Amino acid sequence: MAEITAALVKELREKTGAGMMDCKKALSETGGDLEASVDWLRKKGLSAAAKKAGRVAAEGLVGVVADGTSGAVVEVNSETDFVARNDKFQAFVDAVARLALAGDGDVTKLAGAAYPGTGRDVQGELTNLIATIGENMSLRRARKLSVKQGIVATYVHTAVTPTLGKIGVLVALESAGDKAKLAAFGKQLAMHVAAASPLSVSTADLDPAAVERERQVQRELAAQSGKPAEIVEKMVDGRLRKFYQDVVLLEQTWVIDGETKVAKAIDAAGKEAGAPVKVAGFARFQLGEGIEKKQDDFAAEVAAQAGLAKPGSESEAPGPSQQ
Repeated sequence: MAEITAALVKELREKTGAGMMDCKKALSETGGDLEASVDWLRKKGLSAAAKKAGRVAAEGLVGVVADGTSGAVVEVNSETDFVARNDKFQAFVDAVARLALAGDGDVTKLAGAAYPGTGRDVQGELTNLIATIGENMSLRRARKLSVKQGIVATYVHTAVTPTLGKIGVLVALESAGDKAKLAAFGKQLAMHVAAASPLSVSTADLDPAAVERERQVQRELAAQSGKPAEIVEKMVDGRLRKFYQDVVLLEQTWVIDGETKVAKAIDAAGKEAGAPVKVAGFARFQLGEGIEKKQDDFAAEVAAQAGLAKPGSESEAPGPSQQ
């Protein structure tokens, strides 16, 4: 009998998409034989989801929950928006968000956390849900924010329930000020983050590589003016300031009034709450961002296989470009 190691369990899990406990049981039942374990899981109907693993899952829901000084946000993807409206899927995303809040926000640990009332872990419950609903799904990411004193505010955009939607935001405010006033301002700031999509809280937090990349782009553009090198550098500095105003939270224009800088709005909120307010961090999850959605074009596929041009394709007379 082969030794049932964590690596073997992991390999079986990746191969079948079944839950960790189911994989352990399968290996125990088959004496540690990997291929026999795959068959065992298939016979039990526990690896039915594996066949769907190659399909792009770019729809789904973002779940956001908070409790006082902590908050968590998760993204669970599905193949279609139809599944996102499924009650079982919504209940799963909400439950996973609450498990993320109880944990540390690490998505790998979250996948292995016990899912309430099932005897399965989160990944196992997701696999069961895939087999039940018939679509590929994935637990994509999770994050948790906490402060020692203050609040973690939330906002859900395009909400289907108070905790589920297409964009989820957490904003952690460190302050000894009035909690109710902090919560009201935190909600506004979370709405700002949803709309303005900053990359960092301050300029010091920006990825140095991103800043240098922007600097090089602006330097090349400024050099095209033909001006002396010292003037070019001043032009680059000016354009970087504009870059910061676009992507740094404290430098952005406050969307609530369209004119105040966010940093000033935070100072004003501190005076209103009775104590200074510091943005300890934020998280913004937009559903499907960074996932390349596969666009199926059956007519083009058939035409390609037949060696023919699809009607209306570039091989015919050119027409206006379409996005």
